[in-house]
Amino acid sequence: MIPRPTDPPYCDYENLSPKAAPLSRLFPSFGFYQRMTRIVLASAVMAKRGRFGDEEWYTASLKAREIFENCGCPVKIEGTRHLAGLEGPAVIIGNHMSTAETFLMAGFVLPFTPLTFVVKRSLVEYPVFKHIMISRDPVVVGRENPREDLRAVMDGGRQRLGRGVTITVFPQRTRKVTFDRSQFNTIGGKLARKAGVPVVPLALKTNAWSNGKWLKDYGPFLPSESMRFSFGEPLDSGIGDKVLHEKVVAFIEAHLREWGVPIAG
Repeated sequence: MIPRPTDPPYCDYENLSPKAAPLSRLFPSFGFYQRMTRIVLASAVMAKRGRFGDEEWYTASLKAREIFENCGCPVKIEGTRHLAGLEGPAVIIGNHMSTAETFLMAGFVLPFTPLTFVVKRSLVEYPVFKHIMISRDPVVVGRENPREDLRAVMDGGRQRLGRGVTITVFPQRTRKVTFDRSQFNTIGGKLARKAGVPVVPLALKTNAWSNGKWLKDYGPFLPSESMRFSFGEPLDSGIGDKVLHEKVVAFIEAHLREWGVPIAG
């Protein structure tokens, strides 16, 4: 059962001084990946059998958050009051740093709204993990033909929003620690305007799960880097694409500067 918080602090959460387990203190990457692999395998088995619904996703997400903490990584989530105030679905638009986003967001978004993502095609073809991702009914884009991707997001996004499902869009082409507004497109705002739903800006810092040199999803685990998620006040998507885009980017940049994340330019 997913709890439905009706009072502050809603799903805001803070653990800035977690204690790492002995194994994770000595071998942080090994401790992190061996724990996370168990969750992925168990979730994938349930998803393949058609038994990985929102409740199972929510539970797996909370377990994933605990893994970060058990490996010594501070976690802070704020602004969930803005999710609690939604009267229907929205488009969440955020920067994209690592795989952690798709693991953690369900734990503090699902209490307020059903959720899915716009994802690149490789995530629904990836061994094992594909079963989890497919079960979430994401909007899939190829990242090769911008025109086709726009059509996929507009059509598939409006269908899901029409069913009351909030969609998270990461407009950057690829996961990066450094934020570059020139690589941050306006597709999320366009979808929100077409569907007549608000936009919730999201700033995040998830580079504790770093990108790997050879395998992007398996970089070193860096427990000294904190995990931060901050949701902003919902924005009216009817204010115009350029104004909306600037407000989202300004929100993200302000938080990233506060957290010491590099910003291009």
